[in-house]
Amino acid sequence: MSLKKIANELGLSSTTVSRALNGYDDVAAETRERIIDAAKRLGYQPNSLARRLKMGRTDAIALAYPSRPRVLNNSTFLEMISWIGIELGKRGLDLLLIPDEPGEKYQSLIHLVETRRVDALIVAHTQPEDFRLQYLQKQNFPFLALGRSHLPKPYAWFDFDNHAGASLAVKRLLELGHQRIAFVSTDARISYVDQRLQGYVQTMSEAGLMPLAGYLQKADPTRPGGYLAASRLLALEVPPTAIITDCNMLGDGVASALDKAGLLGGEGISLIVTNGAIVIHTQRLKSDPGGNLLS
Repeated sequence: MSLKKIANELGLSSTTVSRALNGYDDVAAETRERIIDAAKRLGYQPNSLARRLKMGRTDAIALAYPSRPRVLNNSTFLEMISWIGIELGKRGLDLLLIPDEPGEKYQSLIHLVETRRVDALIVAHTQPEDFRLQYLQKQNFPFLALGRSHLPKPYAWFDFDNHAGASLAVKRLLELGHQRIAFVSTDARISYVDQRLQGYVQTMSEAGLMPLAGYLQKADPTRPGGYLAASRLLALEVPPTAIITDCNMLGDGVASALDKAGLLGGEGISLIVTNGAIVIHTQRLKSDPGGNLLS
């Protein structure tokens, strides 16, 4: 079934039929409805490739993520990607995953933009000074940042209030009577890492408390990284009575170390995990609403 046959069936021009099916607003609503009904009735299947070439679109969105840290090991990040893909799919859009390699000066991302292989980019794990976002803005290429950065012009971003989240965690532990509160942070230059650390430090300072030596731990954002960080904290002369981690992977590792030491839950060390799965009792941000909003 071709556009011409639909046009002959309805007594319209092929141009009118084409514009109606491609969503142009210069076709009357009643005529558009007749054309769409006829296309369904006659089993018309559009040539997607031809339509994309004609409209200068690929109907594809790329999500650029860093190869380090290994974010695809993070279940929360994978859930977010899944929901983004599902929602884009409902709109006839494909999702491509593009790993960034800083050592290669982001050549994969630059190649996508220069060849126009995608219509827009979603950029994950943004940095305070992010070359990827700076480049996209200079190229006037559509993008959405998962996180905030310092850019000369306004841009679209989606983020949580990371500073407030860490601050609330500290305040809750203070309410429970804790003063020796440690913070285990990702050892990567990512915007949310800085924001959560600032929320912790500022709230501790406002309470008249300074973290003891060794209470600020940087670690690889993995379960082994969290385990080693917790082991270092437990080995201190004055160990903490509570620990906050800035991501779920670190939290899993910390929980494992505390459990092995018999200090998880009960009269042990309190643990708050950002985006963490339930260990004993945590509050977790759901990823599916985030994926819905991003699309």
